[in-house]
Amino acid sequence: MQEVHVQHRATPVRRSSELSRRLWKNKWIYVMLLPGVLYFLIFKYIPMYGLIISFQDYKPFKGIMGSEWVGLKHFERLFAEPDFLNILSNTLILFGMNLLFYFPIPIILALMLNEVRVEFFKKTVQTLVYLPHFMSWVIIVSITFVMLTMDGGIINELLKYFGFSEVNFLLSPEWFRPTYILQVIWREAGWGTIIYLAAIASIDPQLYEAARMDGAGRLRQVWHITLPAIRSVIIVLLILKIGDVLELGFEHVYLLLNSMNRNVAEIIDTYVYTAGLRQGQFSYSAAIGFFKSLIGLILVMAANRLAKKMGEDGVY
Repeated sequence: MQEVHVQHRATPVRRSSELSRRLWKNKWIYVMLLPGVLYFLIFKYIPMYGLIISFQDYKPFKGIMGSEWVGLKHFERLFAEPDFLNILSNTLILFGMNLLFYFPIPIILALMLNEVRVEFFKKTVQTLVYLPHFMSWVIIVSITFVMLTMDGGIINELLKYFGFSEVNFLLSPEWFRPTYILQVIWREAGWGTIIYLAAIASIDPQLYEAARMDGAGRLRQVWHITLPAIRSVIIVLLILKIGDVLELGFEHVYLLLNSMNRNVAEIIDTYVYTAGLRQGQFSYSAAIGFFKSLIGLILVMAANRLAKKMGEDGVY
């Protein structure tokens, strides 16, 4: 019994030694991971402590620990707000447009680039479609403003040249959403192809050779080989995209927002900015952010569960 006890007691020591050996062997991998881990720790996890103020009547001069607790008061106010349903619907409509119109574009663009055989032309096109991603939304919206303005904008000048009447794209509520989604596609579509092109590059070339020997053309190869091979990548990115259902980005929408299109352009992010920073309602804006994050978490878990039922790996 004594020998067995000694052997059992030594097991955690051996495990610790084995773990230390593996960590040291792969030390540079963990060093590479460190910046990403620190980023999420500092900017994602530590700030979650501030969610406490969504249950308080937060006063900056009293601090978090000194502010009065009010329970679910701010959440009740949010759901009772007359503009809440309109703001939520605007956010969901823009997200739906992102999912319907933007999400497939990088996939299609990656498939098209993969079929280009002239290497110089392929690299040139890739560079051109990547470039807009490195421009800020201020620059993107400014370029759009110059093109769409009624005061010498190239689009309205072309409309006049061909005998059509001018269109006030920037102030018309019906043109806000098309303008928004076209800007998203222009800026992000090229950058989104990187992951898909990497996934396509990992496909075994022998599969294409076998398909060609069987008489399959380019389209059949794409449909029966390329798309099934990158399906898991598409599913993972779709799950992550669904998690951002209420996260459309403040800066882009705020730059397009004005008094004429506010009814269709006001989303949760811009509402949080107005209520939280401009009006000083910190607890109320924190409650809105909490609600938005909770919805995203629920949708990610639901989408991941659905993906697993369909036979995919999912995110976790």
